[in-house]
Amino acid sequence: MANKQFVTIISLLLPLAFLAAAATANEPPAKQDKTATVVVEGKVYCQSCKYFGSWSLANAEPIPAAKVGVICKNHKKRVSYYGAFETDKDGYFYAELKDFKMTHYLLDHPLHSCHVKLVSSPFESCNLLSNVNNGINGSPLRFENKVLYGKNYHAVVYGSGPLAFRPSNCDPEITH
Repeated sequence: MANKQFVTIISLLLPLAFLAAAATANEPPAKQDKTATVVVEGKVYCQSCKYFGSWSLANAEPIPAAKVGVICKNHKKRVSYYGAFETDKDGYFYAELKDFKMTHYLLDHPLHSCHVKLVSSPFESCNLLSNVNNGINGSPLRFENKVLYGKNYHAVVYGSGPLAFRPSNCDPEITH
């Protein structure tokens, strides 16, 4: 009895499925939405011993292959995004936050929820963290009115830093 009812239901639903498939086959493909990507950029330097203890980057040298971390927390203070990025030969990083999602359009906005921290320096002679522009605690993002456009793509670019490591072997004569 149950088997007969099952066959009857399937035989009634099968033509409906074919009709629905035929109707959608004639429709044009849906337009692909443009995706907005969040990008963070900045530079990482080795601070001069002369300016140790300050936020000055005078005479600072860029650090290639330094690592920074971009951390975003949602409005519930939970980490919603983390990515580590490496600087190029000029100490510049371009961090495309792939898969970054905002669950609340205002409270989870990158300006409020994301910051950049120093992670590591490849130079043994300049690998101590400094808090220049809050590199230890987390440098806040700045909107710099920079947007990159492409076909089906646009990126909103935020700035951070500049950030700096400091030398581990500063001579006391040089620093004061």
